[in-house]
Amino acid sequence: MKVLMKSVDMICLSSREGTITPLKFRWREDGFEPKIIRIDRIIDRKEEKLAGNPMLVFTVQSVIDGIERIFEMKYDIRKYKWYLYKL
Repeated sequence: MKVLMKSVDMICLSSREGTITPLKFRWREDGFEPKIIRIDRIIDRKEEKLAGNPMLVFTVQSVIDGIERIFEMKYDIRKYKWYLYKL
């Protein structure tokens, strides 16, 4: 997997208990039209610290350009930002 750490726009679901579930996101590559990618399956979710910042890490599966891919999304709890971390 290639490390990207690119900021993305995310649509997610938050339960009454506070569990966050990512649903789909918009990813803009330099020089290309933005892509909307729907998350088909969440394989794993965990918490970690990146440079002292608490992050939620989601290993997810989606179909991108007709190819099934597994990648990592990170949610920065302090900044309320989503990142496409590994693709």
